Amino acid sequence: MDSLDEMLQASVWASGLSADQLEQIKKDCLVRTIPAGGYVCMQGEPVEHWLGIVDGLVKMASNWSSGKTTSFIGLSSGSWFGEGSLLKDEVRRYDVIALRESRIVYMKRARFQEMLDHSISFNRFLLMQLNERLGQFIGMLEHERLLDPDARLARCLASMFNPLLYPGSSLTLRISQEEIGLLAGMSRQRVNQALHRLEEATLLRVDYGTLTILDLAGLRRFGE
Repeated sequence: MDSLDEMLQASVWASGLSADQLEQIKKDCLVRTIPAGGYVCMQGEPVEHWLGIVDGLVKMASNWSSGKTTSFIGLSSGSWFGEGSLLKDEVRRYDVIALRESRIVYMKRARFQEMLDHSISFNRFLLMQLNERLGQFIGMLEHERLLDPDARLARCLASMFNPLLYPGSSLTLRISQEEIGLLAGMSRQRVNQALHRLEEATLLRVDYGTLTILDLAGLRRFGE
């Protein structure tokens, strides 16, 4: 996506809004460019915005004072996130870090709350969004316990093409093997091995800096 306008047009929750309503929403949104390795938001800070990705790739992660760190999920173009923290009215419990330069939209908390209080369609969207996210995390736990590394990587990639969570995703994904490793919790060398196996199974094609998904349904079933 190239602009906030295009992102809003692709967002399910915005589809029923009038032109005037969209203009009001845009006035309460700020788009920032976050460099690779930069923080979109940080654990422990007050939650003042609903967040979306106009263009880019970020990871949701937790960094402990002991030095241990873990990555939860990758978030790509078109996705909105952070509604759970807004609904619970608590400080942020995770970091969101740009894996490459990304353009992030920050919607003011007051605008999010106004839609929550007055829009049935927005509330319906949030229910679907939270349900999809819950299913994503349950799937991650299941895959971690039951699947080998090749299959876990296949499911990690497939999870980035959920049409509700990531409506801006195309089947050609600009992502490096190092970035995949950060999302999947695997070394770059192990990612390389898994990608070759998935390529041999004609599920995807690996090019320099990009992956093209050839069989998304096959990726979701791989290892069963």
